[in-house]
Amino acid sequence: MPSVMGLLEEHERAARQRVEALQAELREAEAAWERFVIARETVGLVLAESRGGDEVPPVVVAGGPARTATAVPGSVVPVWRDGLDIGVLAPDYRRLVDVLAGGSGSGGEAMDCRQLAVALGLEAVPAKVEGVRSKAKRLVARGWLAEARPGTFSVVAGRAGGS
Repeated sequence: MPSVMGLLEEHERAARQRVEALQAELREAEAAWERFVIARETVGLVLAESRGGDEVPPVVVAGGPARTATAVPGSVVPVWRDGLDIGVLAPDYRRLVDVLAGGSGSGGEAMDCRQLAVALGLEAVPAKVEGVRSKAKRLVARGWLAEARPGTFSVVAGRAGGS
């Protein structure tokens, strides 16, 4: 019969090995993340040079990578500002804002991602719902939508139709 101390040492050893493996995985993930940050910054600089030096100013977010304050060329979701019309959005994003604005019978009510997916004519399967969530989160980050509570989105007043 194994001793209690022997069992504890065995569990401790297994836990230590798991921690070491996770730390190695974390180091690899951080290195990959840093490469993406550098790549994004490099592409931003190259695009700025091609536009005659109009560099996109970075906005530093505490604990995270820099985000751009204005639309990056080729971006499908520009940052909302006065006078900007919904027509500047890519079609999928425009449809999402239209649905939340009441264009598909929602009456302008806040909706969760599953409801949005169904209103957009998508199946309410996890892959489709997560795609809608990703787009909605991007619209929130760029000022087009509001997220009253996690996963529930609505249009910011006056932003569905422009100015």
